[in-house]
Amino acid sequence: MRRLLRCAVLPILGLAAGCALKGDVRRVELQVTSLRADLTRSDSVRRAERDSTLAVIAAVQAALTAQQSFLVQMRGDLRTDLLNVQQQMVSVLENTGLSQQRLTELRTRILEQQQQVANQPTAGAPSAAGPPVGPSGNPAGPGPDQMYDLAFQQFRASRYATARLGFREFLKVYPTHERVPDALFYLGETFAQDHPDSAAAVYDQLVKQFPNSPRAPSALYKLGLFAEQRGDKAAARIFYVRVTTGYPRSDEANLARDRLQRLGR
Repeated sequence: MRRLLRCAVLPILGLAAGCALKGDVRRVELQVTSLRADLTRSDSVRRAERDSTLAVIAAVQAALTAQQSFLVQMRGDLRTDLLNVQQQMVSVLENTGLSQQRLTELRTRILEQQQQVANQPTAGAPSAAGPPVGPSGNPAGPGPDQMYDLAFQQFRASRYATARLGFREFLKVYPTHERVPDALFYLGETFAQDHPDSAAAVYDQLVKQFPNSPRAPSALYKLGLFAEQRGDKAAARIFYVRVTTGYPRSDEANLARDRLQRLGR
């Protein structure tokens, strides 16, 4: 009897053991499958993150390359502009330096001539009487005309800063010369384009000091134009009327009459 039971129980235990082993294998297979899926998802996520990172790096590199090209181009443009400015400055300095040098040499020569004339005694007069003077009261000789002509040449060449230096030097050395009104007028002209207020001050000085000069009506007419430019029609009319009444036969008088008609006299 016991043998029969033992023989019956053993197959049952073996079957149970076989069933348990198959279940464990199945669970292991499921775990492996899950792990593989997790690994696959992780790889996909990593690949996506890697691709995104590479895309960002590529965009940054492209931006840096474009910025570098822009900086290189800007550096080249700045160098070119700086070179042009330096060349212009050199040209201006050369012209100004040359003119100042010529003015200095001319003034030195004039002073030497004055000293030589002063040291030469004139007939019937002591040597300490001083140099002879011309009709304008200035030392005789070509000095003033040369200085004026040099400044005027600079003015005609549109080198207004250099011309301004020349006219001022002329007015300083020869304040009573007969060409002082002309020097004042062209000194004002050197300011006319960029500094109208300074030009107006010079024209006003010309009119006050030399009202009988042919340059006076021109200066008054210029003052009227400046007044119009700043919108002061009342002052412009006054200047134009001064031209027409004080200098009726001048060319500027006709121009002033036309301006008065436009302003509605």
